[in-house]
Amino acid sequence: MPKWFQPAAIVCAAMFAATPFVIASAPFESTMGLVFKIFFYHMPSAWMFLLGGIVCGVASVRYLFSSDARHDRTAWAAAELTVLFGLLTLVTGPLWARKAWGTWWVWDVRVTASLVSWMIAVAYLLLRRYGGPGSEKLAAGLALFGMANVPFIYISVNYWRTIHPATSVVPTLPVSMGGPLWFCVASFLLLFVLLFKMRVRLEEQRARLDAVYLSLDE
Repeated sequence: MPKWFQPAAIVCAAMFAATPFVIASAPFESTMGLVFKIFFYHMPSAWMFLLGGIVCGVASVRYLFSSDARHDRTAWAAAELTVLFGLLTLVTGPLWARKAWGTWWVWDVRVTASLVSWMIAVAYLLLRRYGGPGSEKLAAGLALFGMANVPFIYISVNYWRTIHPATSVVPTLPVSMGGPLWFCVASFLLLFVLLFKMRVRLEEQRARLDAVYLSLDE
């Protein structure tokens, strides 16, 4: 692992240890009260979910054009993080929605598109696991659909009737709410980077081990 990894991991652990206190310092929302603070975990996890889809898609495009296994490993790692943070998003969202909108789930544009993207990432992993020879190319093509869905998820609330607030809400939050929110975003982003680096490193080591086994068989 690179030299920066261990200090970054320590910083990340410290930031997540501090997040409950940072979130507690934020004021209650006038209608939702304490439940509103789920938002400080929901939105950062949702952004990492979308980021994972983008990284997976971009790496898949590069793999399709170059057949470089490094890009394939990058896409695989990103897909796993997409599933992880997507699951966090899909769990925290209904917990927040039940109090905010009086329902656990509605099939609005953003919610449905997010579920579809998560299912695409799961399908990617299943295809890589059980698809057999050539599955990496098929999975790379599948990842493109997940990446194409990311901007749709983000802007959908601005163009369709939905219970989600528009994208213009976050930049207008008061400092008392915006500060803790961006602290949580930074924490989740650092966690994403660390997990991503660890997962890519693991695949690199597996590739080297496979190369050693192949050389012994020759």
